[in-house]
Amino acid sequence: MQQSEKITRTAYIWTQILNTPIWALFNMFQYIIYKDLNATALQIALIITLKPVVSLFSIYWGSAVDERRDRLLPNIIWGRVLSAIPFFFFPFVDNIWFFIATFGFYMMLARGTTPAWMEILKINTPTASRAKLFASGAFAGHIGNCLFPFAIGWVLDDYFQSWRWLFPITALLSLTSIALQLKIPIDTSIDQNKKQKLPTPAITSIPKAIISPWQNGLKLMREQKEFTKYQLGFMLGGAGMMISHPALPQFFIDVLNLSYTEMAIALNCCKGIGYLLTAPAWAHYFSNTNIFRFSAYPPLWICLFSALLLLAPYHIIFLYFAYICYGITQAGGDLSWNLSGTVFAGESNSAPYSNVNVLTVGLRGCIVPPLGSYLFAHTTSPFIIALGCLLSLFSNRALLFFERSSQTLPKEEAATAD
Repeated sequence: MQQSEKITRTAYIWTQILNTPIWALFNMFQYIIYKDLNATALQIALIITLKPVVSLFSIYWGSAVDERRDRLLPNIIWGRVLSAIPFFFFPFVDNIWFFIATFGFYMMLARGTTPAWMEILKINTPTASRAKLFASGAFAGHIGNCLFPFAIGWVLDDYFQSWRWLFPITALLSLTSIALQLKIPIDTSIDQNKKQKLPTPAITSIPKAIISPWQNGLKLMREQKEFTKYQLGFMLGGAGMMISHPALPQFFIDVLNLSYTEMAIALNCCKGIGYLLTAPAWAHYFSNTNIFRFSAYPPLWICLFSALLLLAPYHIIFLYFAYICYGITQAGGDLSWNLSGTVFAGESNSAPYSNVNVLTVGLRGCIVPPLGSYLFAHTTSPFIIALGCLLSLFSNRALLFFERSSQTLPKEEAATAD
């Protein structure tokens, strides 16, 4: 293993580990403000919508690294610093809209730094080990997800609004990973060669800077038909996961009467168990099959998640098994979403592909959560959960159809190079 790969591996894995506590709290954010701050249905719907919709703004942060290796590390480090600052005001602020805005701002920068991270992995790690490295980072982070609920659940239950202090503490912990990120070596000689060949660019106007990421994304999807097919299939699967979320806070608290400890066990521990049990298998499968077939299988686990969730009112054990299935879905879906850019890009720059991934997540967020909220207001939670199952099934069939109809079948180069 080369020194650059070893340093990158250490920094990436420890970044995931040190991020785990704040993500564990984030997974419970909508339930926390519903229970402790009496958030309205509109505010809950807004939080659920914000998580993907902020991706529409993330593309501007992420597009800054296009063909600019010298910006990769600053993009990640400044994104982490800026996103953490608002949490230090949590103990002193009572405005619920400030908390919601902080949630959206953090998610925007978390999404925005994804293209930079994926390009660093592409530069410093060989194709054969890239999926395993990504899975190892996720694996390490989800071990924390399994353990953290037992550390914070009783604190949230026994100490009123203790989350006000837990958020800044975990944000500070996440910032310590910067020391390792600063050591990552990036070869910027390619940037210098390109600068010598290209004329000095004209100053970009603000309207052009706003429109440019969208134009680049549309151009890429027009030129890369296989990538467009992947986006359509993945969008359906994501819709199946998201559409029931607006109904879940009310379902968990008013129907199932869950404590914070029970919610933490389901949302973090059980989900983490599902992730940990299957992440190595997903990584191995990713390296040995084309991306359409790989991406077709995570949505099937959402079908099982939906069925078990409908049984949760009869016994809480069904809720726990449901979130194990959700974790299995997330393990496969995260691998597909994060590494699809490196697969479709081949030897070219993967950042534009990752930016399109971020963009489509935002577009999906503009549609699916509001639709779920509307349907929840006019139907029942079992209907929405069943609809999520149906959309996931459509995603599976669509991706398998695209696999059969594709002229080229992108897969990890390691599986086919020999």
